[in-house]
Amino acid sequence: MIPFSPPRIDQKIVDEVVDTLHSGWITTGPKTKRFENLLTAYGGHKVTLCVSSASAGLELMLRWYGVKEGDEVIVPAYTYAATANVVVHCGAKVVFVDADDDFNISVEAIEKAITPRTKVIIPVDIAGWPCDYDAINALVRRPEIQEHFCPLTKEQHLLNRILVLSDAAHSIGGQYHEKKVGNLTDITVYSFHAVKNLTTAEGGAVCLNLPEPFDHDAIYRELNAKSLHGQTKDALAKTQIGGWRYDIIEPGYKYNMTDIQASIGLVEIARYDSDMLVRRKQIFDKYAGAFAKYDWAQIPEYENDEKKSSFHVFLLRINGINEQQRDQVIQEIFNREVAVNVHFVPLPMMTYYCNEGYDILDFPVAYDNFSREISLPVYYDLTDEMVDTVVNAVVESVLKVVYYTSK
Repeated sequence: MIPFSPPRIDQKIVDEVVDTLHSGWITTGPKTKRFENLLTAYGGHKVTLCVSSASAGLELMLRWYGVKEGDEVIVPAYTYAATANVVVHCGAKVVFVDADDDFNISVEAIEKAITPRTKVIIPVDIAGWPCDYDAINALVRRPEIQEHFCPLTKEQHLLNRILVLSDAAHSIGGQYHEKKVGNLTDITVYSFHAVKNLTTAEGGAVCLNLPEPFDHDAIYRELNAKSLHGQTKDALAKTQIGGWRYDIIEPGYKYNMTDIQASIGLVEIARYDSDMLVRRKQIFDKYAGAFAKYDWAQIPEYENDEKKSSFHVFLLRINGINEQQRDQVIQEIFNREVAVNVHFVPLPMMTYYCNEGYDILDFPVAYDNFSREISLPVYYDLTDEMVDTVVNAVVESVLKVVYYTSK
């Protein structure tokens, strides 16, 4: 069986983790801080806080901005549950909007959904393809949009507009107008989950890129405290001579990254552009070339004059089929010992959100994208021969379920 997305674990990673285990420091410490600094230099934003997951990072930033009951947060219907769940955790209302053909959030739909209660927009870079950040950033700065913004907290008064909080769980290394993801809007959150391009087994990072007059060093200290139960000192600071005493300034959360996790990230980020992304692009190119001859294959865009993907997931769509036929194709592919997936079932189709009154019929583009989509394996150790096996399995399965004529 060709697996869908196993992590890359080689001797360099093993050695770095073992070094951490022998160092006597396995929780948040010097390697986590070094990883934060490398992420900041890589993305070109202002400062980075590493956390236990992207979900933790998103919720941390919503709470930092004061999002609460009575507020609204605009979220794409086409995303993973974490993007919306964190809004629910804060007591705010999730306002789903439809997607565009590229799977990403529709800017036109965002504009129609904005109300005086809107506090945050969470665009999601599906499969590693950056959203249209110029349009989103311009939208929240339009005078007629800003004048209806109702700030209630210190942070909201300072920004004085809707916050753009980018869910970049898929897209570290992606580019938009030659700027890296992390540096494209107010705040960006990465995921380093086991299946991501750059993994720390579990983990995430908050990339701060707020405009003046925000003090990013002060915000980092505040967030660091929030992510450690409201402590004024982290474990590393408390080891300094006489540094045992600390205070609890708020009832915070347990969202910190450990040095064991960071040690994996240190290896990965050092070779990310020169090695990981190179191989992933080769796999994308090979898939695109193989499927180009078939009328039934809709190949995802992953590079143009404006954008460059992080090549996280290859979202193949099959033209002219419905959801049930797509599911049959997937079963046929599995029968040929190739693992595939679907990214994602739109959230208005999930039981919790259905019970909250959301209806997938209100999001026709998101549903159409989902109903025809099959995610193909993309990972560093996937060989060219394995890619050929995947392609053959897909072609045979599609032709078995629905007959098409090739170009």
